[in-house]
Amino acid sequence: MTPARMPRLISIGETMALVTPATTMPLAAAVDFHLDAGGAESNVAAHAAQLGVPSAWVSALGDDALGQRIRSTLERRGVDVRWVAIDPDAPTGVYFKDPGHGVLYYRRGSAASKMSPAGIADIRLEDADVVYISGITPALSASCRALTDSVFERAAAAGTTLSFDINHRPALWKNGDAGTTLLEFARRADIVFVGLDEAAALWECVTPDDVHALLPEPGHLIVKDGDVGATEFRRTGGNSIFVPAIPTRVVEAVGAGDAFAAGYLAAALEGLPPAERLQAGHERARQVLTSTSDFIVEPPAPIAEPSEPVSEPTP
Repeated sequence: MTPARMPRLISIGETMALVTPATTMPLAAAVDFHLDAGGAESNVAAHAAQLGVPSAWVSALGDDALGQRIRSTLERRGVDVRWVAIDPDAPTGVYFKDPGHGVLYYRRGSAASKMSPAGIADIRLEDADVVYISGITPALSASCRALTDSVFERAAAAGTTLSFDINHRPALWKNGDAGTTLLEFARRADIVFVGLDEAAALWECVTPDDVHALLPEPGHLIVKDGDVGATEFRRTGGNSIFVPAIPTRVVEAVGAGDAFAAGYLAAALEGLPPAERLQAGHERARQVLTSTSDFIVEPPAPIAEPSEPVSEPTP
């Protein structure tokens, strides 16, 4: 048997069963629902796989129907799931999208919350080009925080690019240490994604430049500002680069950040320059913004193009 090829991107973190109304009606009024897989890290892996990047997702699922559904869904989307553990003693988490009102999570005690460094010890992270993890994982439990720290240490030791998305989820941080913990992890990453709204809540940053002043360490710092655009700061190589967002009629914003990260990383793995990486992120995010789903099987045709020029660094 031919051994499976190693993925270029390995994404590590929890995924839950995602329940969304079949229309844009609020959850309380909806009658029909869709069941899907939803989670930052698996979203990134699925989007990257659709963009042609061999991608794997590492996590744990319960030995239940929802876990089986998630695993098979991601396999169909081209994601390598060989390193997904099945926990017979813990359930798969569930969350509900309430269009226009946010998200309801039911994840306490989930199989993924019990992940630890031992569970990924045999995975050769050093064989990947990029390892992706988000700030959700260290917030799930003490063992998940230890796992996150182990991923950072191993990536650094191997010289593997570590991509970290802040993904601040206030409800998961009960002891008030989100700002400190997420900043410490971000300073150790090679590529960091953060929303300006997150940076404002965590560190009282007002502008992308404020975020960069606080976080000069990453090789690539990408500050996203919603429908305004995204700015990339590089540790070396000149000034910042700003690319405006694509004008979009937003249906649901949840999951768009994951799509942006996948678009950016896929373009980076192709060797594209910063402006094109940011544009690829915007294009991928737009697809998710126009739907209640975190993932679009057949991306719709673009409805608008950027109306402003790209701001490139001066020589």
